[in-house]
Amino acid sequence: MNKTILNWDVHPEIFWITDTFPLKYYGLLFVSGLLLGYYVVKRIYRKENIPIENLEKLSLYIFIGTIAGARLGHCLFYEPAYYFTHPLEIFLPIKKIGVSYKFMGFQGLASHGGALGVLIAILLYCKKYHTNLIWILDRIAIAIPITAAFIRLGNFMNSEIYGKPTNGNWGVVFVKDDLIPRHPTQLYEAFAYSAIFGILYALYRSEKLKYTKGLIFGSFLMLLFSARLLIEFFKENQVGFENEMALNMGQWLSLPFIIAGLVLILINKNKIKALP
Repeated sequence: MNKTILNWDVHPEIFWITDTFPLKYYGLLFVSGLLLGYYVVKRIYRKENIPIENLEKLSLYIFIGTIAGARLGHCLFYEPAYYFTHPLEIFLPIKKIGVSYKFMGFQGLASHGGALGVLIAILLYCKKYHTNLIWILDRIAIAIPITAAFIRLGNFMNSEIYGKPTNGNWGVVFVKDDLIPRHPTQLYEAFAYSAIFGILYALYRSEKLKYTKGLIFGSFLMLLFSARLLIEFFKENQVGFENEMALNMGQWLSLPFIIAGLVLILINKNKIKALP
């Protein structure tokens, strides 16, 4: 039987800027995803004749919310015992090795925490600048999946958050960890998120649906976190305690988002039927 196996042995550092500070694929792809998401929303703002200055202010809130939420989410959801005893490492990109600290970058960002961080940031922005919350959520939701796709590509370059063994003659071998063909779940997610971006943008362009409120955001929540829920079945658990759970942490955290998305879609169902 023919084997379809990719041996993945890419070093996560592109090059070292200094002896202690590397430029990594993950960081480059993370920032690229944020910039691409900004470009998408910027086009929407221009199309609707909204001042770009408004988006620049909002982007700062979202950037801080994304990083803070993703970092805190990882520390609280996945490794609370460790970080409660090493609180400095929650906020600084360092790790204690022996008796001294070493720059390591942030070793863990959780997408569910990032989602909550973005939502809180947008709420704070809307309160300060008296902006309609649903209007912003419907537009920001379009860009988030493409940013998430780039982040998962960064995880692939890092050979992390990969899948379970395929138990066959196909898969990706992450050479740095073992020689077992595995599901490249990072690529599954990147593809799924890219497709969701296309669906949401098509909803936004639809003349019939452009006057609904919350439909795009609801569709985003349901589609993205349903994809996450399903792909998690093929993914290795990130921490040991998940092995004793019926669903892993990522799946449990996805359920409230899916339910919220379905509620928003159902609220808009009658509005859609009433549209000419």
